[in-house]
Formats: sequence, C-alpha cells, structure tokens
Amino acid sequence: MSLAKDSGFNSKALAMTGFKAADNILSSWGCTAQQSQKILKLSKSSYHKFKADPETTKLSDDQLERVSYILNMHQALRIVFSNPANVSGFMSMKNNNDYFAGHTPLEIIESGKFGDLYEVARRVDALRGGLWG
Repeated sequence: MSLAKDSGFNSKALAMTGFKAADNILSSWGCTAQQSQKILKLSKSSYHKFKADPETTKLSDDQLERVSYILNMHQALRIVFSNPANVSGFMSMKNNNDYFAGHTPLEIIESGKFGDLYEVARRVDALRGGLWG
C-alpha cells in the first residue's frame, strides 16, 4: 500500500513538500549533496532535478518513509534541545553509546541502509522519551 494513499494526502504534494523539508533538515545537519542522496536513496540526477524544480518530485514509498524518519528525528531533536545549534549539531556529534561506538548519527545514516536510518531514528526518538525508548 502507498503511504500517500493511506494518509489521504495528494502523493505529488506529499513528495514535493517532504523532499524540500527533508533536504533542508539534512542541510542543517551539515550533509553534503552526496550524503543526502544516499540517505534519501536518490540518484544524483533526480536529487538535483528535484532541487531545481520541486514540481517534478516523485518519491517511492521507501523514499517517503526515509523522509518521514528525517522529519521525525528533527522534531524529536527540537523537543529535546532548546538551543538551535544543538538541534542542528546533534547529528554531527560523536556519540559514545554502545550502538554508535564513537560515531556520529550522521556517519551511520549516510550508509544509505534503511535499517541504519531506522535504528538511529529509534535512538533519537528515545531521547525525548518517545515510543521506542
């Protein structure tokens, strides 16, 4: 089933708005274009096409779910931190918890593996006392 259809939203509008929001968040976290492409599972040409002309944005259910995780992590960080520098900087900070083992959350999600994105999102959500905590 399609995430867009399940949510009752127009899939084109959802993809366009979601991509723009996720790309802005990833940029605020210090991601390069290449990192953003890996995290969102977009080809270089699609990524630059969507940036240049958001009306052309088309995302698969997998890509929409990736966008959702990015948005949810950002929201959790906004709840946990009152300082905007911490909201944007957390993902680039070394983390010594067992899962991260001295890596930054960004280093883990830039693998592009869905499981890595999911696991980091779980741990970020847990910071705010979320459901996965």
